Amino acid sequence: MSDLIIEIGDAEFRAKFEKAKSPKTCAAFEAAMPFRSKIIHVRWSGEAVWIPLGDREFGVGFEDATSHPAPGEIILYPGGVSETEILLAYGPTCFASKAGQLAGNHFITITENLDKIADIGRDTLWSGAKDIVFRQA
Repeated sequence: MSDLIIEIGDAEFRAKFEKAKSPKTCAAFEAAMPFRSKIIHVRWSGEAVWIPLGDREFGVGFEDATSHPAPGEIILYPGGVSETEILLAYGPTCFASKAGQLAGNHFITITENLDKIADIGRDTLWSGAKDIVFRQA
C-alpha cells in the first residue's frame, strides 16, 4: 500500500512513509505536503540525488539515522553540521558533505517503479536539475 506519490520529471513512483522507524520525521514532512522542489545530483555521496534546503527546519532530531541508504530509500538530514537536505539513493551511497560523513532519517521508501530510479539519477547527473513533487496517494 502506498502513502504517497513522488513525481520526478515525467516519472511517477509510489512510496510509503516509514512511520514505525521515523514517526516525527514522517509527520513533519507529511504536514509540508504537497512538497515541490528540484533534485540535483549529489556532490560527495555517490549514486544519489538531493534537495538542498538551506536553513529550513522540520523541527525534528535524528531517528533511524543512516549514512548508507539503499536504492529507493529517502532520508532527511535535519541540519546541524551541514544544511538541511533530503537525499534519494539510486545506487551505492555513503551520505556525506564537505564536512564529512553524515547520517539522515530514513523516512520514505519507494515501493513501485524502483527499476526507473537509476535512470533518473544518471539523467540528473548528465542533464541537470529535475522537478520533484511529493503528494498524497
